[in-house]
Amino acid sequence: MAPRISNRIASFVDALPLAPGHRVLEIGCGPGVAARAVSRRVGNGFVLAIDRSAKAIDSAVAGSRAEIATGRLRFLQAAIEDFEMLPGEEPFDIAFAMRVGALDGRHQDIERRALERLRAALKPSGQLFIDTGHPLREVRLRGR
Repeated sequence: MAPRISNRIASFVDALPLAPGHRVLEIGCGPGVAARAVSRRVGNGFVLAIDRSAKAIDSAVAGSRAEIATGRLRFLQAAIEDFEMLPGEEPFDIAFAMRVGALDGRHQDIERRALERLRAALKPSGQLFIDTGHPLREVRLRGR
C-alpha cells in the first residue's frame, strides 16, 4: 500500500497550477508520494519523477505499480544537474522540487547546472516551483 500523503506535501501539490494534460517533472521524488498525487491531477498528462538515489527510485516504483501501468507516470534515477531528456521527448509544462539540495542555494555550481538542465527540459512557457515559499515559490528561469 502506498504511504499516506503528509500535510506538507498535500499543501505543496494543491498549490501547483496543474491542469489535465500537463507534462510534469518532479525533481527529487523520494518514495513517489507527490508524483502519484500529481499524476492523479493531470489526468491524461504525464509525470516523470527523478531522484539521484537508486533506493528512492526502487521505493517509488514499488509503491506506484498501478500508476506506472497507465503509462502516465515514470520514475528515473538521475540527478537534476545531469538530467537529459530522451530524444524526441516532449518538454514539460511544470517542474517542481521539494527539499532538493541541488536547488536550495548551498551548491551554486550544481544549482547553475541544474537550472540549465531545467531550461532545456521545460517548454518556453514552463514553470519551476520549489518549496522555499509558503508552500511554494516559483523560480524564474533567465531567458524565459
